Amino acid sequence: MSEILLDIPDQIASERLIIRSPMPGDGPAVYAAAAASLDALRAFPASMPWAMEEVSVDSLETFCRQSRVDYLARKGLTMLLFLKDGGHFVGVSGLHKLNWKHKQTELGYWCHSELQGLGLISEAVRAICAFSQQELGLRRIACLAGVENLSSRRVAERAGFQLEGILRNERIAPGGSLRGSALYALAN
Repeated sequence: MSEILLDIPDQIASERLIIRSPMPGDGPAVYAAAAASLDALRAFPASMPWAMEEVSVDSLETFCRQSRVDYLARKGLTMLLFLKDGGHFVGVSGLHKLNWKHKQTELGYWCHSELQGLGLISEAVRAICAFSQQELGLRRIACLAGVENLSSRRVAERAGFQLEGILRNERIAPGGSLRGSALYALAN
């Protein structure tokens, strides 16, 4: 069966979060969080290359609309995270580089800087991984976290990912230090 025929819900939930596909009109909320978090996002250029570019309401509305198209086409499953209580935008996560034939994907995530440290991204990652394995039948989920991004690495570890190795020389940082990514994987 072709992946386009898969019935994938537009929304899942965890204890504190609504996790859903982007929709037209979500750009302003994503922009507000990205603009408030830009310094933190730009600290990890290897894993957040989009944050190195100019962000605007229009660029992030375009991102939301394209992500919606990709979601419907089953090419990528970007998901926006909202608090159940009050509907406040938390961040973005999702499945990228989906390989339906081999049942594998990559997971990414970022959080509004004002909401970091509350365990919301860990909760979202656990919910998305459980959904991916149980409902979509994915067997391998990889996660690349910046070597210096200890909070991102903790998220992967708390979700049950195992460190497979360190990828070096992805990007040379100012001052000559080498940056790389920690490759984590979750296998079913």
